Amino acid sequence: MTKRKPRIVIVGGGTGLSVLIRGLKKYPVDIIAIVTVADDGGSSGRLRDELKIPPPGDVRNVLAALSDVEPILEELFQHRFATKGDLSGHALGNLMLSAMTSITGDFFHAITEMSKVLNVRGRVIPAANQSVVLKAELEDETIVAGESKIPYSGKKIKRVFLSPENVEPLNDALVEIDRADLIVLGPGSLYTSILPNLLVPKIGQAIVSSRAKKVYICNVMTQAGETLDYTATDHINALYSHMNAQFINTIIINEGNIPNHILKRYSEELAQQVKYDEQELENKGLQVVCEPIVLYENDVIRHDTRKLAKILYKLIPDNSREKI
Repeated sequence: MTKRKPRIVIVGGGTGLSVLIRGLKKYPVDIIAIVTVADDGGSSGRLRDELKIPPPGDVRNVLAALSDVEPILEELFQHRFATKGDLSGHALGNLMLSAMTSITGDFFHAITEMSKVLNVRGRVIPAANQSVVLKAELEDETIVAGESKIPYSGKKIKRVFLSPENVEPLNDALVEIDRADLIVLGPGSLYTSILPNLLVPKIGQAIVSSRAKKVYICNVMTQAGETLDYTATDHINALYSHMNAQFINTIIINEGNIPNHILKRYSEELAQQVKYDEQELENKGLQVVCEPIVLYENDVIRHDTRKLAKILYKLIPDNSREKI
């Protein structure tokens, strides 16, 4: 009998999810990406409003990351028009996903068909098969509606929630969570990329109750408007308070200091290196994996996809992991 590949479910959105996937797909694993549908900015937001479909942008990036096609085809899929007309700012892949949704009448069906075209190695599942609006209650109890608007409120976030709150997930997502050997949250914006997935009620419940090992990849830098002055423990506490459960087994944090000239550049955006107290995290019952997981591209901090993938593969339970 052929031993099945271990299954990794990755939950998130934004660029962090696709960066991580590019490293992981080199390993003998089945990758299932559950992607947020709360994005309302840029090309995705325009298509969402005009065509009344879930936003395609985050899904497009993950499809491209998982694709196994000639580089020119991936480049074509990711191409963004720089005209002054109606096409300005639209990525071709967003338009293709929108057209496929129109043809099939269903966003998830469109993703499935596009996965065949791009020879995707893995599965991409939207957190819901409809658009949702992410809302934030701020420290002064005012409400901000819209994922793209939340970071610009200038006030501390008390909690985020979805509208509608009772949005139904796809059954495929629940099945994959139940079958997972490893569930990974992040890397990505805590309140606008990761939590919108967990706030789909049945998805959050399925992840909390899953027998799989659950790993949180902590952001290296804080984000103004979202996690200003947050420590690694603050990130964990936000996840726990939104789910009303302590459900993370392992946290991956970056080891070492960011160079001063890069910190200075980020300080202009009110971002600083996330601090952590290893003992405090361990007191919460967390396995702490502290390793250098960043690289620098033109003084911009990026997660090192190869290092992260290697760490995550080692975290897969031994009885599910192939020796390589």
